[in-house]
Amino acid sequence: MNKSFVTLATGLMFSGLFIMGAAFADGDAAAGKDKAQACAACHGADGLSTSDQFPILAGQYKDYIIQALHEYKNGGRNNPIMKGMAADLSEDDIRNLAEYFASLPGPLHTIPQGGEH
Repeated sequence: MNKSFVTLATGLMFSGLFIMGAAFADGDAAAGKDKAQACAACHGADGLSTSDQFPILAGQYKDYIIQALHEYKNGGRNNPIMKGMAADLSEDDIRNLAEYFASLPGPLHTIPQGGEH
């Protein structure tokens, strides 16, 4: 195999791992709390929505919130309100919001092993 190709492939692999790690790095929950003030109108204070129209964010997985905000921002999810809310969020804002909402107690639970509720 060509040495240049191996060097290039190795470099791309490590840069991809670095980017993936940065995307899922921990955020700052305190900064996320400040940024989350705009979210409270629909998602409720402390991420506990009282309407079936808006999901509960409290206790949600960080990775899920990060993915959802990226998809709203890039058009992967089609919701005009959330697209507008996510449009100006930086990567740090997204990680901070995810860290904040994931740190809150919420009613979200996983299904226990064996599928029993």
